[in-house]
Amino acid sequence: MINKHKSKGISHRFQIRILAVYCILILLTFSGAIIAIRRVLLLRLDARIEQALEQEIQELQLLLDGKDPETAQPFGGNITAIFNVFLRRNIPISDEYTIALLPDGFYASEPSRLPSSIGANSRIVKHWQKLTLPERGEIGDSHDLIAYLAEPIRIDQEVKGVFVVAIATQNQLQEVDEAILIMIQVTAIAIAITSVLAWIFTGKILSPLRSLTKTARAISKNNLDQRIQVYGNDEVTQLSITFNEMLERLQSAFVNQQQFLSDVSHELKTPITIVQGHLDLMGDSLEEQEETKELIFDELERMNRLITDLSLLAKSEQPNFLQLEKVSLSTLTEEIYIKSQAIASRQWQLEAVGIGEILADRQRIVQAITNLAQNATKHTKPEDTIAIGSAINNNHFCLWVRDTGTGIAEEDRQRIFQRFQTVSKNHDEKSTGLGLSIVNAIAQAHRGKIELSSRLGKGSKFTIVLPLR
Repeated sequence: MINKHKSKGISHRFQIRILAVYCILILLTFSGAIIAIRRVLLLRLDARIEQALEQEIQELQLLLDGKDPETAQPFGGNITAIFNVFLRRNIPISDEYTIALLPDGFYASEPSRLPSSIGANSRIVKHWQKLTLPERGEIGDSHDLIAYLAEPIRIDQEVKGVFVVAIATQNQLQEVDEAILIMIQVTAIAIAITSVLAWIFTGKILSPLRSLTKTARAISKNNLDQRIQVYGNDEVTQLSITFNEMLERLQSAFVNQQQFLSDVSHELKTPITIVQGHLDLMGDSLEEQEETKELIFDELERMNRLITDLSLLAKSEQPNFLQLEKVSLSTLTEEIYIKSQAIASRQWQLEAVGIGEILADRQRIVQAITNLAQNATKHTKPEDTIAIGSAINNNHFCLWVRDTGTGIAEEDRQRIFQRFQTVSKNHDEKSTGLGLSIVNAIAQAHRGKIELSSRLGKGSKFTIVLPLR
């Protein structure tokens, strides 16, 4: 229970860290975006104000070059008539003010009611009256900012008056701030919703990690059967698959180790018991001592052979069990044939020789076929035939040992490849029962297999089938 809560605690802390990083990134992204958007909106507002100021001045310039609609004659030097017509025709947009000034003072404005900062007796109006060149500027603070463009009116090279267009930006700035505030509120809601969704989805994503942690904590030397359920095809899934494969290897290695220890314990118990029994019963005569010594040496040789075979089977699970090299199949077959003839007196035949190069561990292949040949001698008589051959077929090559001996019963054909199993009626007391297990291990290490065909009273054929590459 403690481990379970600890596992959940670790997983939740990891989930919280992921969510915290996600929220920080989202906040930084949206904050940067809001700042950039506000800057763009302010730039566009400045552009609109500039355009509105220039447009009013341009319309005034057109009027100066035109005619008085009441008299259909040019305005001449009548500046007041120009101002009257312009102020009457042009209606300012919201927060826009047009002001007409004469050299001796304030003349008129539209609308007539002006903000106090640009009123008729304000300091800025008195400044505008004295202008001889166009002036673009701003007055007030950030909360009450007014942008203006003042244009002196020249007639016959003489300044007859000053025309001013002013725009109060307070309301427009307020609209920008309101838009930004709405964006912030929407962003906050979006972050809250996405954070909840992110918490849910990260929980699902991290679920295999929780399962991995739970499985890892449940593993012990007596319990290697735990596996993680695999869903999807993402990186976490690949991690789960790799973890399960690691457990398979660990379990296989542990089972092999246990099997090895069990086999050694079981098989060594008999010769040790025999040695102890004969030592206890050994008499004083020289003849009895020689018999006992001979039996002890025989049992010690059997134990040594047994340990060698078991060590070989244990090594067959290791990645460095094979030393692969390019080998000529014909040369290998002939070498095996020559060595096998020394095992026992039989009618030996070289049945077929495959031509071509293979990739294999030469010594292990020789060991496997020699074991099959030796096994064949145990089930044949001197007048029986034992044939050795090889061939290459498509992407595989095979080597076989065929005999005309007693054959193997159907019920024994699977069992004989297991450790310490022999055909009972042909049991050889000196056999460890590991020969065919070693042959099978060598074949599997080459990613191959053993095929057996046999008929009682007619003989057997063991074929090792291995890939060329």
